[in-house]
Amino acid sequence: MNPVLARLFTLAQQPARRVIGLMSGTSLDGLDVALCRCQGQGPALRVTLEHFATVPYAADLQQRLRAISQLTVALQDLTVLHAELARRHARIVLDCLAAWDVLPSDVDLLASHGQTVWHAPRHQHQRTDFAHHATLQIGDGDHLAALTGIVTVADFRQKHVAHGLEGAPLAGYSDKLLFGSATENRLLLNLGGIANFTYLPAAPGPGLTTDTGPGNTLLDAVTRQHFPGRLYDEDGALAAQGSVHPGLLQELLAHPFFLAALPKTTGPELFGLQYLEAAQARTRTTALPPADLLATLVELSAAGVAQAVQQSGTEAERGALAVYASGGGSHNTALMAALQRHLPAARFAAIDALGIPADAKEAVLFAVLANETIAGHPNLSLGKICLP
Repeated sequence: MNPVLARLFTLAQQPARRVIGLMSGTSLDGLDVALCRCQGQGPALRVTLEHFATVPYAADLQQRLRAISQLTVALQDLTVLHAELARRHARIVLDCLAAWDVLPSDVDLLASHGQTVWHAPRHQHQRTDFAHHATLQIGDGDHLAALTGIVTVADFRQKHVAHGLEGAPLAGYSDKLLFGSATENRLLLNLGGIANFTYLPAAPGPGLTTDTGPGNTLLDAVTRQHFPGRLYDEDGALAAQGSVHPGLLQELLAHPFFLAALPKTTGPELFGLQYLEAAQARTRTTALPPADLLATLVELSAAGVAQAVQQSGTEAERGALAVYASGGGSHNTALMAALQRHLPAARFAAIDALGIPADAKEAVLFAVLANETIAGHPNLSLGKICLP
């Protein structure tokens, strides 16, 4: 037997595995690196976060990644980025391990989400000759495995799509394992570039995982556009100085996505500056002060979440919710205040209250998915296994 395959077989039978989870979301601001100890699998899983770091992307890399979603990248550049990004991620992993005084040989698995460059569910691409969903992530797993020497599980979303699902959000699988409760109805809200939530009822029954619309993606884009040198609206301070424009907000919420049935997925391909600028043109608000624009976009993000919660019936039919927030938007006080206005019956807290830091949650979730792919139930087998 190939000795690496024998090692994989042994890993699957171990009582615990050390797994590094990597996550870079639609905000394109950097790479989250979480070193986890995964004890067991399935409902018996227990996860300990040993180390965590967020490593910012260089400005030139951010610009090149954003160029893809703006359709201004050449195919050759995309091909190069597929390999280059993986090699950059490998360097980041090795640097983090050195800083943490951990040898690569002491890590069992590397879980890499990669970087989504285009998400095309059927409702978005609307191809009559292809009645299926599609999605594309770059950051090749074989490069990561070869450069770190660690067995790598990567490209998680393709299996989801291959089985007829939309490839996102994937958080529901890990959320249920880590954060389910028999006594509390929980809504795990991730406020990344795109906002999404997982609803976990206390009573036995199906949960729900869905995107809700823009999270930070438009807020960050407008901040960069109007406030040179700022990558995002820190703490929502700029938005807090503005006023919501009701007409523009109504026009933004008129997009068909917000009325689509749950669950649903989306991305910055749909909710980019083009979407915003078209709505401004229709409402004659192109001269709106930047602070008012940010305040309106905060309200858009909050309204999208609240509308999805109400649409799902989780609040009306099952009583008050405990909302646990994570992602960059959880640090935006203006956004959190807007969410509390829209969901007054809910109790809000950071996901930290459940034992995982808000900024680390997504990377931890992918570490869990890799653990389940190797040692768990076949229904949770997502991702491609890349050998060193």
